[in-house]
Order: sequence, then C-alpha cells, then structure tokens
Amino acid sequence: MAPLPSHPAHADLRRRWATTVIQALDTDDCVIAPDRYAHELLARWAEPQRRYHTTDHLVAVLDRVDELAGHADDPAAVRLAAWFHDAVYLPERSTNEERSARLAERALPELGIDGARTAEVARLVRLTVTHDPADGDRNGEVLCDADLAILAAAPDAYAAYAAAVREEYGFVPDDAFREGRAAVLRQLLGLPCLFRTPHGARAWEERARQNLTVELKLLTTGGGPGM
Repeated sequence: MAPLPSHPAHADLRRRWATTVIQALDTDDCVIAPDRYAHELLARWAEPQRRYHTTDHLVAVLDRVDELAGHADDPAAVRLAAWFHDAVYLPERSTNEERSARLAERALPELGIDGARTAEVARLVRLTVTHDPADGDRNGEVLCDADLAILAAAPDAYAAYAAAVREEYGFVPDDAFREGRAAVLRQLLGLPCLFRTPHGARAWEERARQNLTVELKLLTTGGGPGM
C-alpha cells in the first residue's frame, strides 16, 4: 500500500469514514473492518494534480453536510456521497463524476452496504454534474449545497478558491479557460437558486451570487484568475 501524504485531518477523517460506514450498514453486527477503503480514498484526495479538489475540500464538504444533515432523508448516504463525489478527479476529463459514481458502486457492496443505499450514493455523486436537484430531493439538496458552499466564502477565501481552480486547469490557455469558466459561472447564476436547503438559502445565497458576479466580471474584462 502506497504511503499517504501527511495531512493534519487524516486521523479524524479515518474516524469519520468508519463512523459513516457503520451508520450506513444499519447494524451493530459489523463483520467487516469499518475503516476499509479509507486509505485508498484519502490517497485519491491527495493526488498531486489537485489544487482545489483536495483533502481540504473533502473536509469542508463533510463539515457542511454535518451542518445540513437534519434536512437529509438519509444522512449516511449523503456523507458517503461526499467521500466519493470527487474521488476520481482528472481536470482534463469530463467523466469524473461518472467514474466516481462507478467507484462507489464497486466499493460499497464490498463493505456490506445494501443495494438501495449504494444506488442512492451513486445517484448523488452523479448529481454533482449539474448541482440541480429535483424538488423534494432532500439528500441531493444537502450534498449540492455542501459542495457549493465555497461559493459563499469571504472574498479572500473565494479568490483563493478561484485561483486554485485555475491552477488545476493550468494546461488550458488563458482565453479558453476564461471562456469555459465564464460559461460555468453563467450556468450557476442562471439557476433559480444556488442553495436548496433552508439554511443554505438563508445563509449563503446572497454572498455566493455576489462572488460569482464579481468573478464573472473579472473574467470577462481580462482580470480574473487566468491572468
């Protein structure tokens, strides 16, 4: 097993993973090691091509899921989806979410997690392609809100996020990056609402739209992260 790059959150993340697996099994009679796959997943999140989609992002999404968990119908499924949602991440590919969902579909049954919950986790991972859950999809609302919560960060933190995204796409020329990133921002701004949970809508929507609008303006005037 390859050594894992050091990160101060790794010990806590292993504990959180094992706790979530036990919760997802819905049984006190756990016949597998609940921390199985923790090392492999953490190694994926620590891959060198990542600049934003890193272990820090995993921690942030899990923290936001915890914050919003009371809104979810199946918090354990949402937490598992958070672990898997960017487990496969290569910036030059557009199939990361699908490949991440398939990874969950392979790994979770080996942990003893039933087919229905495995299917729900995979569905949630695939939902992060659009971040547009259907009305009443409470699990999807929690995962998508948690994943997009960075959009509502303070200006300095948002600027660091945007710069890290640009670094991940360092192989893309500036003009092409600006065009593609602007399209993503316009798609997000075009959603009726960015956040679907009551807390997300109340606490994050306004600031997120301000951040997105500022970044879009910088990109279209030549002053964004592509510079």
